[in-house]
Amino acid sequence: MCRFESDHRHSLEINELFNRDITPVDTPPGVMHDKIMTKSGVTPRKKGKPFMRIKYGSAVVPIYKARTRKYDYYTVAFHMNGRRVRRNFGTLEKAKIEAQMVAKRIQEGLSATNDLTAVQRECYLAAEKMVAPFNMPPVSALDEYARCRQMLGEVPLMAAVQEFLRRTKGVTLGAKVPDLIGEFLASKAQDNLSKSYLDQLAITVRRFAKAFPGEIMAIKSGEVDRWLRSLAGSPVTRNSVHRCVKVFFTFAKARGYIPASEATAAEMLSLAKEVDTTTEIFQPAQMRQLLEAAPPDVLALLVIGGFAGLRVAEIGRLEWSAVDLERRIIMLRADQAKTASRRIVPISDNMAAWLLPLSRTGKVITNRKIPIVTTALSKKLGIPWPHNGLRHSYISYRLAVAKDAAKVALEAGNSPDIIFKHYRELVTEQEANEWFSIMPPKGWVPPEQANPKLAPRRPRKLIDAILG
Repeated sequence: MCRFESDHRHSLEINELFNRDITPVDTPPGVMHDKIMTKSGVTPRKKGKPFMRIKYGSAVVPIYKARTRKYDYYTVAFHMNGRRVRRNFGTLEKAKIEAQMVAKRIQEGLSATNDLTAVQRECYLAAEKMVAPFNMPPVSALDEYARCRQMLGEVPLMAAVQEFLRRTKGVTLGAKVPDLIGEFLASKAQDNLSKSYLDQLAITVRRFAKAFPGEIMAIKSGEVDRWLRSLAGSPVTRNSVHRCVKVFFTFAKARGYIPASEATAAEMLSLAKEVDTTTEIFQPAQMRQLLEAAPPDVLALLVIGGFAGLRVAEIGRLEWSAVDLERRIIMLRADQAKTASRRIVPISDNMAAWLLPLSRTGKVITNRKIPIVTTALSKKLGIPWPHNGLRHSYISYRLAVAKDAAKVALEAGNSPDIIFKHYRELVTEQEANEWFSIMPPKGWVPPEQANPKLAPRRPRKLIDAILG
């Protein structure tokens, strides 16, 4: 209920007086004057033209001026529901406001809604003024308020708004997942990450954006979980996708697209449980057979992977300048290692003997498709290629010789717990000594010198040459 006190007392007094002293007379439509019967003490108003006319479109509403006792008053006259209506006001300004509203309603065909009390009209006008800055009618504002209260239940609307503002302070609202992909990939490209990892990120986040084209802030952890479970593949594959999505959400949080104080939808999910698999390795005789048949690029991959335990991706980032045969160490920089930490790996005698005849300039792996050539060679020789077979072989044989999980973990860039869990007692010390005793045959030369067909560096030609 709006306040209607001192500024309306004058008008109410006049209305009360006229309700007692004035008898309305039915007037035919179109007649714009009033016939008033008065009692003793009231001077009757002479017939005449309206004091003022208020126009809105084609609708015109007259205002009449009169005086009773010591007060002037103004009458707004109009027809509603087939009857003539007169409303009295103590000031011209209030009469003009009423006449303007009535004329507007008549023009819009809403004259029936003019049947409001003075207080109701004041409330309506106040509501219109409140919502005017938002360019919306009062009914729309009330509808939105009612729906918000219905959704919030007992929670006050103001409390909900304050909490929302607290959570989203400094957050760019409305950011959609597809719109962030380009920015995300550009930032990761500046971090000197490997091309293979960047490709993996790009494939994953574009796949994610296709499944979630809406606002990133609206994504729920349950939705991400259902999406991950719908993907085909093993738990290892699902975890790989999950990690990439988590990197994307971390980027969005850092850039202010989601609240920094809350866990993201990806962070709230646990990784899938990966079933322990059997660690498969190469036997010394198989390794010797591979080394003696390998072209130079493939030979470098086999030797460094099998006798130093570097990951294939790490070998792909390695340069020959980091392979110091005199000091018998490989210096792996932080930006080359998977764990982003500098690592020093010892070079065994047999490893140095295999690498010595090679041309050691530039990058160790000249083409990222060399691993495909390596598996093609293994296939030709009839040797099964275990998953991560070179690295698994090195760690297994090295642990059997060193008998120190922490030392081997430091060399391999892994944790002692993983080393102990997956590689302990897979081979005997005698087998390990045999592994690190694999030397080039007497008089051995790199295959490209013995077979010129193996000299080209393009992988497709190397595969054709290997497979005959």
